[in-house]
Amino acid sequence: MKTWNELTDQLADQGYIASPDLAMALHISLQLGRPLLLEGAAGVGKTEVARALSGALETMLIRLQCYEGLDAAHAIYEWNYQRQLLAIRAAAEDGKTGKIVEDRIFSEDFLLQRPLLQAIRQETSPVLLIDEIDRADQEFEAYLLEVLSDFQISIPELGTLSALSRPHVILTSNGTRDLSDALRRRCIYAYVEYPDRKTELAILSARCPGIDARLAAQVVGFVQALRKEELEKVPGIAEMLDFAAALAGLGLNDLNDDPEILRATLVTLLKTQSDRANTPIEVAQRLAGKAA
Repeated sequence: MKTWNELTDQLADQGYIASPDLAMALHISLQLGRPLLLEGAAGVGKTEVARALSGALETMLIRLQCYEGLDAAHAIYEWNYQRQLLAIRAAAEDGKTGKIVEDRIFSEDFLLQRPLLQAIRQETSPVLLIDEIDRADQEFEAYLLEVLSDFQISIPELGTLSALSRPHVILTSNGTRDLSDALRRRCIYAYVEYPDRKTELAILSARCPGIDARLAAQVVGFVQALRKEELEKVPGIAEMLDFAAALAGLGLNDLNDDPEILRATLVTLLKTQSDRANTPIEVAQRLAGKAA
């Protein structure tokens, strides 16, 4: 792809409607070979950027889901201990011992590649999604910086494995903790907002092409109004799509036609008991009446 406009069109072909700022940041990231750091609230579509990019580039998507306590063994590599034990027993039965056995069991045949190692060992550049990096510990973040700097990984038993191709790296963060300045400096940065009405309508039309235009407009208006209510868990784009699909599947063409169906389908949007209790049918009807 030569221009950011072409990238925008290719993402749209994958069902992802990117804002101009996001498309430009992604384009620059690809052009410079730099990681892209996406921040924003949960549910705004950060993870989906990586999926859409892998589809646009027709390449593999490799995902590393971060969490507290994540260590190198789960992110980079570990040895297949069960296979190693079986190989040691088989070698012992054949009378083989010492360095021959050691070289055998510490070869790539017994190596379990986790996402970071898997990403640098692809012949064609994959999209590497490092999801919710803010959930990982600062120690892991520091190690990640080394990997993103050199795109090579040292394994004591094998030596240094360098990248066969340079992965396209996307990191996401929900802002649960501050990321280091070192990581931010290494990345191209974009903040992903909830989409405006026009963009969210385009997303809904792309994902649910058969939906009635009037219902689509009402769904987007309702969800955007609901996001302004005092909620523990604000519904994201995925929840909006589920809401629209549920309504269409139940044959509803207008949010004001059947209050009971409207109330029942709120299970797609409201994900805590507190939010359900704070959004009674009267509130839902009020929001539906304003949606257009």
